[in-house]
Amino acid sequence: MSSLDGPEHTPVPPPILNPAGGANQVRVRAYNERLVLSLVRLYGALSKADIARRSGLSAQTVSVIMRVLEKEGLLSRGAPVRGRVGQPSIPMHLNPDAVYSFGLKIGRRSADLVLMDFVGRIRMQLHQTYAYPLPDEILAFVTSGIEEIESRLDDKQRSRIAGLGIAAPFELWNWAEEVGAPPGAMEVWRDVDLQADIAARVSHPVFLQNDATSACGAELVFGVGPSYPDFVYFFIGSFIGGGIVLNSAIFSGRTGTAGAIGPLPVRDRNGETKQLLEIASIFVLENMLRERGIDPEPLWYSADDWVDFGEPMEVWIQDSAKALAQAIVAAASIVDFSAAVIDGGFPDWVRSRMVQATIDEAAKLDLQGVVMPEIIEGAVGAQARAIGGASLPIFSRYLTDQNVLFKEIDHAEGT
Repeated sequence: MSSLDGPEHTPVPPPILNPAGGANQVRVRAYNERLVLSLVRLYGALSKADIARRSGLSAQTVSVIMRVLEKEGLLSRGAPVRGRVGQPSIPMHLNPDAVYSFGLKIGRRSADLVLMDFVGRIRMQLHQTYAYPLPDEILAFVTSGIEEIESRLDDKQRSRIAGLGIAAPFELWNWAEEVGAPPGAMEVWRDVDLQADIAARVSHPVFLQNDATSACGAELVFGVGPSYPDFVYFFIGSFIGGGIVLNSAIFSGRTGTAGAIGPLPVRDRNGETKQLLEIASIFVLENMLRERGIDPEPLWYSADDWVDFGEPMEVWIQDSAKALAQAIVAAASIVDFSAAVIDGGFPDWVRSRMVQATIDEAAKLDLQGVVMPEIIEGAVGAQARAIGGASLPIFSRYLTDQNVLFKEIDHAEGT
């Protein structure tokens, strides 16, 4: 199980009228049902009056829709809230057991398959490590993993699975040297249509998105997103990636690569200009450990299994923090983000050290003319990529605010 409760932040007051609005015509009832579910997801438990006010739908329409959604098990009643006058209001919230979804994270060192419920909690998960990813191994892991997890569910639970969402890096073949793969071993990925290959082997709809973008979407939906409508996001995996959130939605840009913060130019401790990913990535820590004769394999296991490697880990955290601080200043010089969110495939205690070190390093930089965002920890954690992937089928099938997450792409290894 994974808790997604993050730190408390001062909430941004939500608008009263949802800009998507609603319509009372019978032909768009399905849209209005999605709208109601989206509002409850965004704002938490809401009464009929709250939903009518925020959606623009009539009270009668909302009443009908909520009865249908409650009958279908998608909404559940909360305890009555008594006001000063009139009947008590009944807040309605999403039923966690109403919908499940699979999320597959494909990393450079490991893969994770999770079963997530309707409110973003991980119910089951499987983990596999490898020296480097190969398509046949990934296909075997996901097909056998889905069979194993579904064998633990009853018929009713299996019928509630919305699909499988994949969070995968782009152009895996480009990083063969950094992950230590033999020459040519990763070239096989050039001809792989991951989404189609997996869809041919499983019985659920399959969706696909970049892994770092998926993590950013998970943070937006299940993490600090409700408190920060605009933020730049950094996820430190084997290679650092990230995303941009503007007006409470993922901004993907003209080509879909906006927020790919890895190539940002920064200076290392020697004053040499490098890309951010060459400093603030876990593969750099791996190399540091090898240079000191320390086995880096514990980094590939579950984030909970990390140990404090002492001096090399501290050097890596400090170097990464210096680079992250420069990247945040550069981003804040272009967009006045309310927050810079840092998370990664590591334990909470590593994240806390990384964030504090970044705050300290940012204070040393020339900030004249820069409105700095609040530098904060991500709230979702190491499984953000898998959770973001698992969100794709749920948003596609049940919610209207699909642009809050991200547009589906056609090919994991697209150019």
